[in-house]
Amino acid sequence: MLTIEDCIGLSELTEEEVQAIAEHEHLPQIVAAELGSYLVRTPEGELRISAMIRDDIDHATSVGDFQHAALLKLCLRHFVEHHPCADRS
Repeated sequence: MLTIEDCIGLSELTEEEVQAIAEHEHLPQIVAAELGSYLVRTPEGELRISAMIRDDIDHATSVGDFQHAALLKLCLRHFVEHHPCADRS
């Protein structure tokens, strides 16, 4: 049986990146890991993931959750460093 940690490990994403997808799409983390795994395999998908994280940052900022926004900014930075196609803003 695969655990959530196994699925995240196979997705080519970090736990924080998967959580950002889950937050944006209102999905359980396991489903977000599957969606992220699919998306991360194409430049368009990488752009979509980075857009999701940016949207999450905007939302966190708009509700005054600056700590969460800062964590999401670190998440975005890591994602872009490891997925260069995601940096076409």
